[in-house]
Amino acid sequence: MPYINSNLTMKLTEEKKDIIKEKLGKLISILPGKGEEWLFVGFSDDKTLYFRGEKKEKAAVVEVQICGRVSRESKEELTGAICKLLKDELSIDGESIYVIFHEIDDWGYNGSLF
Repeated sequence: MPYINSNLTMKLTEEKKDIIKEKLGKLISILPGKGEEWLFVGFSDDKTLYFRGEKKEKAAVVEVQICGRVSRESKEELTGAICKLLKDELSIDGESIYVIFHEIDDWGYNGSLF
């Protein structure tokens, strides 16, 4: 049960959200055992983000929450892919993107735990 939430400085169109959502759906399979069929994607756009005390015009903080544990190598590969996606789709440079991973032991769904 992965969840990817992107906090972005720019306002996204519904079309751009759909494009990024579809691409994240493919990228999540970088993590072993994870797939689009259980992926939640959220967008918090038009946010104010500061980095090193400076307001950023184009920046993102992406949180990837996963049930269970994955290797550091898999997380590094996904980080690179997410940064490339945001560079290609939104022209955000990698030095203005944070990707944060949360590995969760217990995840509830439909009244019970996975």
